[in-house]
Amino acid sequence: MQRAFLSCSKTLQTVASNGILFSLGKHPPSILLGSSLPLPHHLPKQQPFHSSNNDSGNSPIGSPTRVQKLIASQSDPLLAKEIFDYASRQPNFRHSYSTYLILILKLGRSNHFSLVDDLIRRLKSDSISITPTLFSYLIKIYGEADLPDKALKTFYTMLQFDCKPLPKHLNRILEILVVHRNYVRPAFNLFKDAHRYGVLPNTKSYNILMRAFCLNGDISIAYSLFNNMFKRDVVPDIESYRVLMQALCRKSQVNGAVDLLEDMLNKGFVPDALTYTTLLNSLCRKKKLREAYKLLCRMKVKGCNPDIVHYNTVILGFCREGRAHDACKVIDDMQANGCLPNLVSYRTLVSGLCEMGMLDEANKYMEEMLSKGFSPHFAVIHALVKGFCIVGRVEEACGVLTKSLKHGDAPHTDTWMILIPVICDVDDGVKISDVLDEILKIEIKGHTRIVDAGIGLENYLIGKIRAKSRAS
Repeated sequence: MQRAFLSCSKTLQTVASNGILFSLGKHPPSILLGSSLPLPHHLPKQQPFHSSNNDSGNSPIGSPTRVQKLIASQSDPLLAKEIFDYASRQPNFRHSYSTYLILILKLGRSNHFSLVDDLIRRLKSDSISITPTLFSYLIKIYGEADLPDKALKTFYTMLQFDCKPLPKHLNRILEILVVHRNYVRPAFNLFKDAHRYGVLPNTKSYNILMRAFCLNGDISIAYSLFNNMFKRDVVPDIESYRVLMQALCRKSQVNGAVDLLEDMLNKGFVPDALTYTTLLNSLCRKKKLREAYKLLCRMKVKGCNPDIVHYNTVILGFCREGRAHDACKVIDDMQANGCLPNLVSYRTLVSGLCEMGMLDEANKYMEEMLSKGFSPHFAVIHALVKGFCIVGRVEEACGVLTKSLKHGDAPHTDTWMILIPVICDVDDGVKISDVLDEILKIEIKGHTRIVDAGIGLENYLIGKIRAKSRAS
C-alpha cells in the first residue's frame, strides 16, 4: 500500500501543459478525467466558489470537478484519500462539498472512521456549507458498523454545523441505540433532549422507545410514553397499541391487552391481522377459549377479515383443551367465510378428534384432507389406526392404512406393529385376511416401513403357532 501511495504521489506530480491531471497507472487521461464517470446517487450539485483564490484556472492540478471524478473512480479508499490530500496542498485549490461527501462515504464504508472524523473537522474549519444528506449517510454507516456511540455523537455534530436534525435522523439513531440493552437509557435521554434543539419526536420515535422498554420488561415506562403522546398531540398508530398489547400478553396480562383493544376500537383504529393474532394466541394459552372465539367472530365486523393463521390458532386452542367438537365448528365457519382449511388445520383437528375418541369424525376429516391433496402426518395416521384398533374396529383401521398407502404416505413402524398383531388376533378367517391382502396389493417399498415390522411380525406368528400346538 505504501508503494501505491508513493507511486500515486509521483504520478500526480506530472501535470500536462493544459492543466489536466494525468491518469494513474495504465489508463489514459480520457478514461479517468475526460469521460463521464458513475458517481453516488443524490450527490449535491457542484458548489460555486466566488473567491479569486478558488479559480480552477490558476490551479496546476485542474478543476475541483476533475479531481472529484478522479477520487470517485478509485476503488481503494486510501488511494483516494492520498489524491485528496495531494490536491489540498496545491495553491489556489479548494475541494468541493461533493468531493468531501464522496471520500467520506468511501472511507466510512471501509471502516476508516478516524479518517472520516478528520474530514468532518476539515469541513468545519473550511466553513463549507453542507446538507443533511451527509449525516444521513454517516448514521447509516455507523449503524451497519454497529457503532452506537458514533451514531449518537452524529446528532450533536449536526448541531455544531448548524444543521438541524430531522425526526428521521433522530429515529434512525434511536433504532441503532436500542438494539443494545445498555444504550436504552442513552436513547431515552436523547429522546428527551431532542425538544431542546427543536427536534420534535414523532409517532415512530415513541414506538421505538416503547418497544425497547417493553422488551426490557419496563412496561410502566412504555405506558408512560404512550400516555405522553396524547399530552404532546402526537397521535398513536396501530403499532403503538400493538407494542403494548404484545408486552402485556408476554406478561400473561391478557385482560389488559383486551382493554387496550377496546380503547383502540373506540378511538376509531382498525386493528391489523398481527394485533389479532397476538390476542388470540394469548387468550388460547390462558384457556379463555370462549373469549377467543368471540373475538374471532368480531374481527370481520370490525374491518379485519380473519385469515388462516387466526382460524388455526383457535382450532389448536380448542384441541389442546379436549374440545375438538368446537374446533369442527371453527372449520365450518372458516369455509363459510371463504377461508379454506390448510394442512395444519386438518392435522390439528384430526389429531384432536382422535384424542377424544371421535374416530368417525376424525376419519371423515382425514378423507377430506386426502381428497384435497394434503398429506397427513404419520402421527395422524398412527393416532387414527391406534384408535380404531383399541375399540376393535380393525377393518376401519386397515381402511385408513390402505388410503394412506395409496396416497403415497408411509405409516410409521409402530403403526404396523399395532395393526398386524390385532389382525392376527381378531380373526384367522377369510374376512380380515382379505383386508390385509388388499393392503399388501399396493406396491411395497422400503419407505412403507412394513419391512421394519417384519421381525416383530415373525416372532409374533411363531409364538401364536407354538401356542396353538400346545393347545392341541
